[in-house]
Amino acid sequence: MKISGAEILIECLKKEGVKHIFGYPGGVVLNIFDVLYDEKELELILARHEQGAIHAADGYARASGKVGVAIVTSGPGATNTVTGIATASMDSIPLVVFSGQVPTMLIGNDAFQEADIVGITRPCTKHNYLVKDIKDLAKTVREAFHIASTGRPGPVLIDLPKDVTAGTTDFKWPGEVKIRSYNPTYQGNKWMIKQAARMIAKAKKPVIMAGGGVILSGASKELKGLAETAKIPVTMTLMGLGGFPGTHKLSLGMLGMHGTYYANKSVQDADLLIGIGVRFDDRVTGKTSAFAPDAKIIHIDIDPTSIRKNVRVDLPVVGDVKNVLKDMIKAVKEQKAQWDALRSAWLKQVDYWKEEKPLSYRLDKKIIKPEFVVEKIYEVSKGEAIICTEVGQNQMWAAQFYKYDKPRQLLTSGGLGTMGYGFPAAIGAQLACPGKLVFDIAGDGSIQMNIQELATAVINKLPVKVAILNNGYLGMVRQWQEMFFRERYSHTKLDVIPDFVKVAEAYGAVGLRAEKPDEVVPVLKEALKIKDKPVFMDFVVDWKEKVFPMVPAGAAIDEMIFEEEEKKSEKKLKAVK
Repeated sequence: MKISGAEILIECLKKEGVKHIFGYPGGVVLNIFDVLYDEKELELILARHEQGAIHAADGYARASGKVGVAIVTSGPGATNTVTGIATASMDSIPLVVFSGQVPTMLIGNDAFQEADIVGITRPCTKHNYLVKDIKDLAKTVREAFHIASTGRPGPVLIDLPKDVTAGTTDFKWPGEVKIRSYNPTYQGNKWMIKQAARMIAKAKKPVIMAGGGVILSGASKELKGLAETAKIPVTMTLMGLGGFPGTHKLSLGMLGMHGTYYANKSVQDADLLIGIGVRFDDRVTGKTSAFAPDAKIIHIDIDPTSIRKNVRVDLPVVGDVKNVLKDMIKAVKEQKAQWDALRSAWLKQVDYWKEEKPLSYRLDKKIIKPEFVVEKIYEVSKGEAIICTEVGQNQMWAAQFYKYDKPRQLLTSGGLGTMGYGFPAAIGAQLACPGKLVFDIAGDGSIQMNIQELATAVINKLPVKVAILNNGYLGMVRQWQEMFFRERYSHTKLDVIPDFVKVAEAYGAVGLRAEKPDEVVPVLKEALKIKDKPVFMDFVVDWKEKVFPMVPAGAAIDEMIFEEEEKKSEKKLKAVK
């Protein structure tokens, strides 16, 4: 019995175990949406913008570990997905995105709502396809899910011409996927792993630097095992937060531009740095020539192209992080080293740095400090919430002052830094984890980028909690202008800010506001009581507050600026004036 391409697509999705699709209809995908009209096993979540749909699919993938799926129409519908696809690509998130396309006979003729989305997304997808023959559709979908979810994960796009989804053929579900040119390495080289174990046993001041690859491979247990076995402190990148328990005594928190003092100091003073599932990007390394100057570097990653891409590496280990760490723990135990004695002096030094300059901020009895809001979110959620963030100061405060003990607990746009990511991602996370508490920690600038997704959250009765740190500015850009551009606040003051309480209510959501510190906890507790609709919490915070510590651009990561030092420099500058 022959069935349509649209029906084949839906059958393929069900075979892949897909339960939710995020999307927006349009002319050339009507055949698909018509099939979805009667579909019982799949639920399409109607976003209010294609970018919102992709971010929601991304959040769904990050929270669940499954492949996120989205479907949009051709032309502007497809081009509206590019930012979301690039966001997923930079952070190695598995997505399969289906875009509609004009009929094959019209491709290249500048037909109505035609765009070369395959060409446009080639730089920001792991792979993409243009299906020209309906007989290739099932095989293509099968391959796309395989590519998206294996090796180093990433987004895959499938462009579907209208005549392909409207045509008919026999449906045959492909068996095992075999792609000659695509064979990720999952097992690490045994000799390299033994060499790494020997280096660990000889090191006096080792540090583990854990990235998003730890979470993607499900290797948190193994990472904890290695750290505890060899008594090695662990610092995490922004994407790695939650890969190692933030409350663990060996945790150094986040490193880098806004990392902790003790994480940055430890890395710079280390004699061995073990990078696990990391890219060594510029926000982490600072000035690369001055990064970890005395350390030998071991780099473990499933993607061989990431190794030696940004920093020198003394010992590369290519393979799946989980598999490599399992073997490495065995090899480390075979060293029979006296780990406590070996690490005693180093761990005392690290503890001293923690006591010397812990993360802190100045409390104020009259003005709400944004760090205070994040701390109280941690307290009322008992550290169990899934935290999504927008981008900017709100993102950094969420990274610094919420302690993530579990993987897939922090969902944030790390590589691309996409404003407007957090709220739709929280929608996706809430659908993926219906029983969990989901927060979006947002700025008043970022939240307006995809604020229309309030309708999506309301209609699906999703109790996402949105904490808006409302300072009236594009905060992180304003911070740079204040510190490095002589307080010339060029176009960063948001002169017109909507009443977020009224906006929420206009969509049928709940709006709450706190203007004083003693109102913060009552607002949070009130929000937690609401179980069937989203809540916008407008926290009017200190507009002058900045994120510290901070490593200026072009500096080494131990050349940090702290709040008290900045205050001293301000006084000196005023005296000179």
